[in-house]
Amino acid sequence: FYYFDGSAALAMRYLTVKSIIVRSFLSVMAHVTAIKGASFVVPKRLSPTLIAQRSVHLEGNILRRWGKFRKPRKLNASVELEECSPGNLDEKLVEQTNTKKSPKRGPPPPPLPTPEEFPSWAYKPRDFFRFEIIHQSSKSQARVGRIHTPHGVIDTPGFVAVATNGALKGVDFRDADQAGQQLIFSNTYHLLLHPGSDTIKEAGGIHKFTNRQDRPFITDSGGFQVFSLAYGSVQQELAQKGGELKRTGKKKPEYKQLGNDAVQVSENGVIFRSYRDGSKFLLTPESTVDAQKDIGADIIVPLDELPPYHIDHEKLVESVARSHRWEARSLKHHLKNVQEQAMYCVIHGGIDRELRTESIDYLTSLPFDGYGIGGSLGNGRQELKELLEWMMPLLDEGDRYAKPRHLLGIADEESIRNAVTKGIDTLDSAYPTRLGRHGTLLTRNGHFRIKSGKHSHSFGVKIDDACNCTTCQHYDRAYLWHLFKANEPVAISLATLHNIHYMNDMMASIRQDILEDKI
Repeated sequence: FYYFDGSAALAMRYLTVKSIIVRSFLSVMAHVTAIKGASFVVPKRLSPTLIAQRSVHLEGNILRRWGKFRKPRKLNASVELEECSPGNLDEKLVEQTNTKKSPKRGPPPPPLPTPEEFPSWAYKPRDFFRFEIIHQSSKSQARVGRIHTPHGVIDTPGFVAVATNGALKGVDFRDADQAGQQLIFSNTYHLLLHPGSDTIKEAGGIHKFTNRQDRPFITDSGGFQVFSLAYGSVQQELAQKGGELKRTGKKKPEYKQLGNDAVQVSENGVIFRSYRDGSKFLLTPESTVDAQKDIGADIIVPLDELPPYHIDHEKLVESVARSHRWEARSLKHHLKNVQEQAMYCVIHGGIDRELRTESIDYLTSLPFDGYGIGGSLGNGRQELKELLEWMMPLLDEGDRYAKPRHLLGIADEESIRNAVTKGIDTLDSAYPTRLGRHGTLLTRNGHFRIKSGKHSHSFGVKIDDACNCTTCQHYDRAYLWHLFKANEPVAISLATLHNIHYMNDMMASIRQDILEDKI
């Protein structure tokens, strides 16, 4: 967007003074206009922000990207302009930024609850939830164990499939269980909006509601989806008309805009708008625990705040402190009625070593039953790997070693193989099932796209020669290619079931390698 006044005066609203792109652009323009004999000017007061910013969650990573450009307001003709040269450009930008009015600050936050504020019995072992370490690798931090829950055992390291609405997309729980799936992850946010936690409670809890009574469930607090809603990723996930199984061609869906007040955060909790009808909901540390009590999962998670990857350090500090206060409140409320449920904390701090260490020190001092590793986990697999390398040894210290660790939202094969060597016990992700729905199949020789025409005549060729899932036992690549190209819904079921089976086979193989001290 350009504003012209006199001899080619140009001004562009920048997002941050530290933005290399904006500073470089303005510097270049200052040089160009100086060469041409014109003057380059920047108004002291620029128009409101021209760029809408949004964040998108992709496999546990928060990525920043540009949104749509908004139409700028017209500059007031009386706006005073001041000449800038290449030498004083940065100085002018800093000067203009420092003249902004600082936001009003509310009352100081309450102090963090101390470990002494929790009942002494909460620090003792639970009779309904137990983590048994079977073997510790001599080559790495990898370990094999079993988590005992009221509804069954979880072998670790283990993959956790995501059933957002209390159902795996395209696959029945019975088929997934036969493929080796043990722990299932469901989202409180979605279940709270529909059918409602009270409905699930009336049905007797999620195990009876889904008729999956001999395998365990874990639910989150809903915080992840709420904060993702502010950045658009949940809207994209849910705005597809007709759901995942209905194919609507290549036309991109139009997402419902919920406005700038879709999410409002306060010390009490977070107010968010429903993606269904726009109505407002208040989610507090206490109310999310109540909802998870109604749902009745074996493992529950306290309310936490999800900051984006690119965030100012000061705001990240505030966010981590708020998450600590919320998690402590959630734990206190949980302990009033444990209801044979275990609660994992969520360790935060982004990629900041000091904040992560502070989060570990505080949360592990409280009587949580396990440790979840969440928040921003880096911008890519390499940054996640580096984060786990220095962070996980902190969880091997003292009594921390005896509790299970869960990596939230990350479960692609490369990340799994790296994470288990650092001592991660369980990992959840929709990655394998999402791939299956879109025609990507996982094999021991790498993944491939079944929709490719080269598979159209692969008669008698299995997806994976070493796989014994029902899909590989009964169908070849040529038939699956046909199903996907014909948009047959059964294609999604067959592909997703194979990927679930592959993931559980892979985890069983990893456990065996750990037992033999190969990794």
